[in-house]
Amino acid sequence: MTNQLPTLQNSSLAAYLKSINAQKELSAEEERALAVRYREHEDVEAAQQLVLSHLRYVVHVARRFMGYGLPVTDLIQEGNIGLMKAVKRYDPGRNNRLITYAAHWIKAEIYEFILKNWKLVRVATTKAQRKLFFNLKKHRNSLEPMSDSEIKKLACDLNIPEKDVRDMEVRMTEPEVSFNIENDGDDSSPVLAPEQYLGDNTYNPELVYEQEHGEEGRKQMLEEAMSKLDTRSRDIISRRWLADQEKRLPLQKLAKEYGVTSERIRQIERKAILQMKNSIESLGYQA
Repeated sequence: MTNQLPTLQNSSLAAYLKSINAQKELSAEEERALAVRYREHEDVEAAQQLVLSHLRYVVHVARRFMGYGLPVTDLIQEGNIGLMKAVKRYDPGRNNRLITYAAHWIKAEIYEFILKNWKLVRVATTKAQRKLFFNLKKHRNSLEPMSDSEIKKLACDLNIPEKDVRDMEVRMTEPEVSFNIENDGDDSSPVLAPEQYLGDNTYNPELVYEQEHGEEGRKQMLEEAMSKLDTRSRDIISRRWLADQEKRLPLQKLAKEYGVTSERIRQIERKAILQMKNSIESLGYQA
């Protein structure tokens, strides 16, 4: 489909715009007839005519995203890919114009291109993050970080937590770091590059063994330390700290059960923790 279409690779932007503006605009009837030809008979020429007649709209959409610092020619090319995908999937039987259907595909390709190329590291991976990224970029008035009031307003407008806005703000403004920074020969001020600390130790035998057996050892030491507590102290520690998060009890509830004050429960708890710490340290020395 793309062989006879105008391209930006072999011509200037001005020449490309002149070429696509010379293309004929299709009426609804002409558009539907071409779409039927392509859908029912796989007529490639019909598909090309549909694409050619809508290239000017792609340029219109691409220009809206020029504020991201990416070449408009690249944005146009990505939008053209979205247009071709739309033509391939367009169903003329639904009685809606191609441009209405294609708008989503054009924007989707441009969105994806921006997210992949705006920074070396992708700033948004989920659907919610992508929405926030583009809303944040649109609402920022300058390259300066947003103020607290601006963050609160945007969070309120988008109905999302302020933390999400702040996290995305950091992703968009933090400087990029080279994976392998070359040393300039000045040993007095070494630079720690990511390649020096981002090694994959997932299957390192030493670390795997240490993790598995270390966890087992810590569990044994905890059980040993707990066994040296009196019944009440052990119960308080278990229900305050060792139970599942949703089952842990507050000081007030334990105080009511034991018929003492919350401060008394806190004192017992503090003493038990200190006793356990001493026991664990002792066991560690013996290991």
